[in-house]
Amino acid sequence: MPLISLHYTDLAVAALLLLVNGGLSTALALGLARPLAVASMRMVVQLSLVGLVLTRLFALESPWLTLGAALVMLLFAGQETMARQERRLAGWWAYGIGTGAMGAAAGIVLLLGLSTAVRPDPWWDARYAIPMLGMVLGNAMSGVGLALHTLTAAARERSAIEAQLALGRTRWVALRPVLRHALRTALMPTVNGMAAMGVVALPGMMTGQILSGVDPGEAVKYQILIMFLISGATGLGVLAAALATVRRLSDRRHRLRLDRLVRRSGA
Repeated sequence: MPLISLHYTDLAVAALLLLVNGGLSTALALGLARPLAVASMRMVVQLSLVGLVLTRLFALESPWLTLGAALVMLLFAGQETMARQERRLAGWWAYGIGTGAMGAAAGIVLLLGLSTAVRPDPWWDARYAIPMLGMVLGNAMSGVGLALHTLTAAARERSAIEAQLALGRTRWVALRPVLRHALRTALMPTVNGMAAMGVVALPGMMTGQILSGVDPGEAVKYQILIMFLISGATGLGVLAAALATVRRLSDRRHRLRLDRLVRRSGA
């Protein structure tokens, strides 16, 4: 069965549903009407541009252009991760820790998936690498952002931490409960998503492949692979970012350094 093409009028009809959300926001004084409008416009513009870029990228088949697109995606993911933290590390650390952790985790997991599971020819084929990176990086971004937000917020409840430090505990022991809370909070959406997948929700990648005519059994295998990659990248990225933040929030003398946190402007 050929893929059914959508026209712009079809998208316009679906966009009318946003008016319902906007009306509810206005009626209930939620203050979300303007952010919803901006977010939807931003989504349309970004996806339209991405569609044009990917069409050109797939046609050129250049490993350097593929790498460049991956780096751009990573840099924007780092910015979004930093923006989600109400209190962030001062200086370069606010951006560098999240971006570095996501880049390392997504890179390791993606190379594993491309080289051992999917095995496209060439292995860096943008048609496989970029969509897979987008799904892996998007979920890792959410996890890392949630972990850092939870960690920096919980660390401000300093009395219990400083009491442990005063008793001679190391910074790793004193901050362990905060670290565990941040890791659990960041990883729980991934765990819940996998638990409900297939019963409550049909994921986007699997649905898209089925709509494009791929055999449902093959689409299921791809979705399972992607979820394993997402879980691995999110776990590695969250752990690396949280450990680096704990290290930055303390010093070699095992003192809590909340002076290294700054409040986000406008928060």
